[in-house]
Amino acid sequence: MRDDVIPDVPAPRRRSLLLGAGVLGAGAVLAGCSAGPESTNDTGGGGSGKDRTLTAVIGYGNDGSWDPTQTASAFAMAANNHIYEGLLDTDPITRAPYPALATALPADPKATTWRFTLRDGATFHDGRPVTADDVVFVFDRILDPKTQTLAKGFFASWLESVRRTGARTVELRLRFPFPDGLARLTLAKIMPAHVYSRPGAWDDAVKGLAVGSGPYRQTAHHPKSNTTFEAFAAYNGPRRPVFRKMNWLTIVDASSRVARISGTGAGAQIADNIPYANIPRLEEGGLKVAGGAGMNNLFLMFNTRHKPFDDVRVRQALHYAIDSEKMVRVALKGHGRPASSFLNEGNPSHRRARTVYDYDPGRAKALLRAAGVTDLKVEIMAVNVSWIVDCLPTIKSCWDAVGVRTTLAPQETTAVFTKMDQRRDYQVVAAASNPNQFGLDADLIMRYNHGPENLWMRYTRWADDPVARRLFADMDRATREPDPARKKAMIQDCIDVVAEQAVLYPVVHNELMTAWDPRELTGIRPQPYPGVNLLQARWI
Repeated sequence: MRDDVIPDVPAPRRRSLLLGAGVLGAGAVLAGCSAGPESTNDTGGGGSGKDRTLTAVIGYGNDGSWDPTQTASAFAMAANNHIYEGLLDTDPITRAPYPALATALPADPKATTWRFTLRDGATFHDGRPVTADDVVFVFDRILDPKTQTLAKGFFASWLESVRRTGARTVELRLRFPFPDGLARLTLAKIMPAHVYSRPGAWDDAVKGLAVGSGPYRQTAHHPKSNTTFEAFAAYNGPRRPVFRKMNWLTIVDASSRVARISGTGAGAQIADNIPYANIPRLEEGGLKVAGGAGMNNLFLMFNTRHKPFDDVRVRQALHYAIDSEKMVRVALKGHGRPASSFLNEGNPSHRRARTVYDYDPGRAKALLRAAGVTDLKVEIMAVNVSWIVDCLPTIKSCWDAVGVRTTLAPQETTAVFTKMDQRRDYQVVAAASNPNQFGLDADLIMRYNHGPENLWMRYTRWADDPVARRLFADMDRATREPDPARKKAMIQDCIDVVAEQAVLYPVVHNELMTAWDPRELTGIRPQPYPGVNLLQARWI
């Protein structure tokens, strides 16, 4: 999925989230939105010195949903962090919360009532002031039981209500003490009610309409090509805009992406999703290349209604059959680790799972025999993300070696998930995911992929399984647990179930690489999830 991750929203919204192509709808920020040749529309303007345009190359499509309450698009999420603000936002690396639209953090994070005052003078990009009504408008959408959004899965379990207490003050009432919720407030981007309450406006948001209060305003959006930004002169918040203009190019093809940032004709100052094989050449050319290790992973997802994948032994066998160390060595050039848990090893809540799929072809064969499975033929429907495609031959050779005749079927992300939205039959999907886009806490990461109303669980056809129902109940108990050590242990127990069942489970966690020109930029911190964050970057 171009390294995008997939949200837990209903199938009718899923297609628009991934496709999201088209011109902006009528709105306050309406710019030339013609779709040009892919990755060639450098419409960011010229300029020189400190006024020159910063050009970034993003290795993911910009045609996914731009609706902040729905999106998991890597490009859109990164862009929205520059366009919108939450009451609180988080540092892109540490994920520590800081006041954004709000003037301060709550005095007591463990309280069940949080009160916020909005920043004086905060305005949206159309010049209208940000009010408490806008805050309530966004949270009402997120918490509305009739409106299924991605953000709902991150808030509904612990946040009871949000109400206006004054023109610039709001009160959040929690169901129980939940300090982790402070960092999650960055996922509720505050949007102007006067723009998004209009008929059809949420569909326009999916297509690219973006009106926020952040340091940069969107000036043009060309799906499958580029999106441009301009410093918002009226912004008075904590992350002031530095670049007069920005032009973000979407270049999914790895070789084209590398070419755009390297050599004498380099047209960009920074690029993410750098292929591992290109790192030495880029460094020799004077670029800085650094990585971030996190939850980015290649996972396998099984259709549990398609026999024999309803049998946990078959799912386990196919995981044991994969030489993940070879995959890290050959495909990832050492920039990854075999999964020892659903969580990556750097996560604060990581514990080695009780079931770890170390390479064991003998055990794989024994499990297949025990399940009565012979002459198994498997088609892996895979997204065509470059590093995923590099990993597929290892899976095929390993499965072939244990007698499973394997066919690889990489294709566009939209093609893969449109088929599943249409509930077409499939056997196994290989794709990429990174819940770290949303945060670091293990409860959030688990709910992203394994919630009872989660789209992923619909894709796997597993949500009604008795094991799944027990898992969801245990996850709810863990969320409500006030003791941090006990909570951590309970979540880790849930992760052990996820590992044993192997319905949707990572094979490897890999490092994401960012390259930039240190002769032009400073303040860059590579992040362990897709996209870039330029809110603290500067021209040299």
